[in-house]
Amino acid sequence: MSTPLPDEVAKIVSQQAGRAYSLARPLFGAEKVAALLLALDKPIAGRLLKRFDSLELRQVTRAASELGSVNPATIEKLIEDFAEQFSAGAELLGSAGEAENLLAGALEPEEAAEILSDVLGNSNKAMWDRLSAAPESVLASYLLKEHPQTFALVLSKLSSGTAAKIMAQTPRDLRNGLMRRMLSPRPVMDPMMRILERTLHEDLLLNVARNTGADTHSKIADIINKMERDQIEDVLTSLAEDRPKDAETLRGLLFTFEDIAKLSQKARTTVFDRLPADRVVLALKGTDGAFRELILSSMGARAHRMVESELNTGGPAQQRDVLKARRAIADAVLEMAERNEIEINSGGQSDAIFE
Repeated sequence: MSTPLPDEVAKIVSQQAGRAYSLARPLFGAEKVAALLLALDKPIAGRLLKRFDSLELRQVTRAASELGSVNPATIEKLIEDFAEQFSAGAELLGSAGEAENLLAGALEPEEAAEILSDVLGNSNKAMWDRLSAAPESVLASYLLKEHPQTFALVLSKLSSGTAAKIMAQTPRDLRNGLMRRMLSPRPVMDPMMRILERTLHEDLLLNVARNTGADTHSKIADIINKMERDQIEDVLTSLAEDRPKDAETLRGLLFTFEDIAKLSQKARTTVFDRLPADRVVLALKGTDGAFRELILSSMGARAHRMVESELNTGGPAQQRDVLKARRAIADAVLEMAERNEIEINSGGQSDAIFE
């Protein structure tokens, strides 16, 4: 059986990085590349590594150093998809030593040493730093289900600020017990620590990353909210052509001046109690009678009379000034909602909906 050429192997390895499998312990991204390289003969692996750039080398080296034990079924599946040039059933172990051997011979000693120092010295710290930045409520909820010894160990690795906030959400008896365990820590073998770090990475960091999609939609919605109404419709229509679900999600997050009609009476009253009368007058220019009356009914008696009088006796206004005033009011509503002072989707909608 002929040995695959480096270019062919590199191409197949690259394809493996983006595919997922349902295995006993799934491998993802750089883990697949590292497992395949470790399974290859060292000279071939070295020739392949020379084709990677610096970032790719660091990613693969980090994955190889943290790979741990990979069972034969996983290796066999990877090999079948990669090529039919490997023997099935062998087990491999990714470790710091194997990562060092993987780089040896492929790179100059100085370059290999630099990469290993960067990867092995910083990867664990980086993982705990990222974990410390995760929401404390998520961490607390997860750790409360774990054994107190595991709970205490994780707390000892987190930043002091994050650990304190998690402690504040922990029942008194458990909190005091955790403090005692942290004062008398038990040594943890390196393999067990790697297993714990991998589990936390998969259970917490990956889930937090997956949930950032909602934050992305919120940020984009905030940008779209600042656009003019015709621009908003144009953007959403364009998005709906190839990303209909995203467009639908964004529509649900948007809030325009006209959407004030959908607020509850209590929320509208809260909003217009805090807005200057001249801005309300400007924003209501050009609106129909029913919408105007809905807004006026949400204002106090004195403000109601003042705004109504200005609308009846005042002159016309520039469209850009009217749109600016409406945008400012919509922004004020969103800011109040962010501070939990009002609810935008409270369920108490007006019977009259204006487009």
